[in-house]
Amino acid sequence: MEEKEIKKNRGGRPKKAVKRDQLMAMKCTLYERKIIESKAKKSNLSVSEYLREIGLKAKIDYRNKALPKEILSFTGVLNHLAANLNQIAKKRNSNDELSPLERAELKVQSGRVKDLAVQIKNFMS
Repeated sequence: MEEKEIKKNRGGRPKKAVKRDQLMAMKCTLYERKIIESKAKKSNLSVSEYLREIGLKAKIDYRNKALPKEILSFTGVLNHLAANLNQIAKKRNSNDELSPLERAELKVQSGRVKDLAVQIKNFMS
């Protein structure tokens, strides 16, 4: 007679092949929550299953939040120019005359503004 090793059934829930043990939290308004719960119920899925399916399979229109480096460069130059113009305006409003060095810098800044305008025009076309 063969002896068979009998494994005793311990009971409980069987082990899953893929264990989902990672928790993700998200914030939404009460209105958004109700809509998500409603759509999950309509799909006969739990909220977790519904969001997982949407997140893994749905196509989303991606919005580029990062601006191109050229635009960031333009913005930096414009901010620098704005600060310089503000200093010049403050000096002029206090009835101070511009020194020859300040006049020369103003001319250089004016040229940079014109160059920047050309660069922006070329970038956009």
